[in-house]
Amino acid sequence: MADPVRYEVEERVATVTLDRPEARNALSAEVRRLLPALVRRAEDDPEVDVVILTGADPAFCAGLDLKELGAGTMSPSGDAGSGMDAAVLVRPFLSISKPVIGAVNGVAVTGGLELALACDFLVASERARFADTHSRVGIQPGWGLTVELPAAVGVRRAKEMSATGNFVDAETALRWGLVNHLVAHDELLPFCRRLAADIASNDQPGVRRLFQTYDEGALLTGADAAVLETKVSSEWLASQGDRAAEVEARRRAVMERGRSQTS
Repeated sequence: MADPVRYEVEERVATVTLDRPEARNALSAEVRRLLPALVRRAEDDPEVDVVILTGADPAFCAGLDLKELGAGTMSPSGDAGSGMDAAVLVRPFLSISKPVIGAVNGVAVTGGLELALACDFLVASERARFADTHSRVGIQPGWGLTVELPAAVGVRRAKEMSATGNFVDAETALRWGLVNHLVAHDELLPFCRRLAADIASNDQPGVRRLFQTYDEGALLTGADAAVLETKVSSEWLASQGDRAAEVEARRRAVMERGRSQTS
């Protein structure tokens, strides 16, 4: 029997695909075990610079497998006795240093919405739909929704989504800032792969340190975050040694790329 999560690497991009289309990629216990392990595999793989997370059509992820939950074989917040890292129990997967692009191809509901929010940024197909139905099911979020959703769309919109359980379509998600891009369904993965290629073409230690600074700064006040950035910048320059030729080559490449994108 095929695994319910697929892992493929091509041109320095790992694609992690939830593959339970008959269950709308619901988060079974096995999916919840495999997903963080495969994201960690991408983190540890020196041949991977970027991760794309998506679902097999027709859904991105319908949330927890309510059949398992209703049968009492899975708890909403995970099972500490299952061998999962305790940190994974408060997120769909551990934060990693490499960018994670969420390719939302269909519905992302409740736990599926939390899974999307765990990505660094999102690209939505025209078929994408988003909803928080925790209150309709009668469970509480445990994967960071009350932190990540208001950060993405604002507290008032987040509260409306949680209180009503109503779906937000892809165009509204784009307008609210929940997703970065909205593309035709057939263009979703090609578009994400082009973004991933752009990321992979950059200085990878620099990308990862920059993402780390974003994450560290998010835990601070504005003034302290600015101090952190200045400190990181100074330490980074001091640690690079003699890279003048490499930096100059990259500067020239940036200028050429800018000309090609604006011409």
